[in-house]
Order: sequence, then C-alpha cells, then structure tokens
Amino acid sequence: MFIRTRFHFKWLLWIALALLIGGCQPDPTPRNLLEKAHDRWIDGHSHSAVELFRAVLEVSPQGPFAEEALFRLGEIHYFDLDEHEKALNYFHDVAKRNPKGPLAYESRKYIAEIVELNIKDLDQAIIEYQNLINHNERPEENPEHQFRIASIFFKKHNYDQALMELEILLENYPRSEWAERAYFRMMEILFSLKKCDEARTRYAQFQNTFPHSDFEGDMEFIMASCLEEEGELDLAHERFKALEGSYRYPALIKMKLEGLEQRIKKGGRSKRKIHRSRRKN
Repeated sequence: MFIRTRFHFKWLLWIALALLIGGCQPDPTPRNLLEKAHDRWIDGHSHSAVELFRAVLEVSPQGPFAEEALFRLGEIHYFDLDEHEKALNYFHDVAKRNPKGPLAYESRKYIAEIVELNIKDLDQAIIEYQNLINHNERPEENPEHQFRIASIFFKKHNYDQALMELEILLENYPRSEWAERAYFRMMEILFSLKKCDEARTRYAQFQNTFPHSDFEGDMEFIMASCLEEEGELDLAHERFKALEGSYRYPALIKMKLEGLEQRIKKGGRSKRKIHRSRRKN
C-alpha cells in the first residue's frame, strides 16, 4: 500500500511539473528543471521558480544540481522574498554539503552578510567574516572581510578594537582599495576620541600611500574639524574654505563656515570645556 501511494504521489508530481513547465510531457531531468527554474526567476515569477528548484531536489537530492538548486533557493528567499532565515538555512546547506565546492564560498559570504545586516547578530557576523579570511579561498577579497570586521566593532562602539582591526588591514593589505577606507575610518574614530594628533599622523601616512585618493576631501574635512575642536578657529575656517566648491556636501561646508564666522566675531571661544583647575591659566 505504501509503495502504491508513493508511486501515485510521484506521478502527480510529474504531472504538476509538466503543467508548470508548459509542456505536454513531464521532463524531470535536473538540468532541464534548472533551466526552466532560471527562466521563471528571470521573468519575475519567484514562487514558480521556487517550486521548480525544489523539484530539482526531488529528482536529484545530491550532487552539483542539488547544490545549485539550494543556492538559487537561498538567493530567491534573500533577495526576492525577504525570508532571511530560510535563505540562511539554504546557504548553510550548500556550504555544509560541499565545503570546497564552487558555490560554498559565495554561500559563506551570503551567510556573513545576512547575519550582520538582517539577523543583526554582530558577534556571529565577526566569526563568519573571520572564517572567510581563514579559508583564504579568494585572497583578493580578504581586505573587504577585514574591513567588515572592523566596521562591526565600530558599530558595537568598541573603538579600540576597531582601530586594531583596521591596523591589521593596513599591515596585511597596505595597497588595497580597502586600505584607503581603513585610513578614513581610522581618522573618523580618532577624531571622535579627540585624538587629533594621532589623526594627523595617519593623514600623513595616507597622503604618502594614496596621493590621489577620492577620500582626500573627507580627510581634509576631518583635519579642519580637528582645528575647530582645538579652538584654532581661523585655521579651521581657512581649511574649510579651501574645500568650498569641491567637497561633495556643499551645504555642510556652508554650515561650518557660517558657524565659524559667528564664533570668530564673538571672540573665538572654543567649544571645548576647560577643566576648572586650568581656567585661571
């Protein structure tokens, strides 16, 4: 009885697939099902594509066809259906089935991204990005993973650890495009910690390494902000003025200049509080 029921179910499945694919006879080969599933997905029929990819798993539960079906199911649930937990499960399945397979690395990247941005488990995200670095399958992408780790510590307000992770990036990948970003993020952190002297040192290193960087304007903005924070209002105004017309946020430059001009007219008082013991001096 069980055998007949199972056979009946399989027969109904092939009929349903035939109707879904649009042919007269069912064609359950995994390659054809994958092609039809891709076509349905490209045409915007995500739910139909999901059914076809699942059919691939019915016909071929193991091997490369199954791995691709699982990977595509993860992408559909991630990008189209916003079902992040399901997507995570599919990507985990791909990486577990064939850790050295052609889709394992991309699956692990998706896992790290989903855990960080959607699940928001920042501690686990650090582990996932570090695993990507440790596997070292694509060394050229390791600087980005290292930067993500530093950025997560920045999100967690663990600025000292964020600086350490950025330092690792600069030591291991000094000429990568992510090194430019690392210098900029370092200077942001140092400014927020009121460590402008260290920020200036990093800025000099940055200029020597990347003399024509797109981040030059942002760095100059931080340097001008340091002068403002230190009470060097005339120098800060001069530095902000030099960015006028070239900085990507002109309204911000205008606001800074107007604020400095008002403070200079009032006597140039610094916003920084002076400790009671030093006020007489």
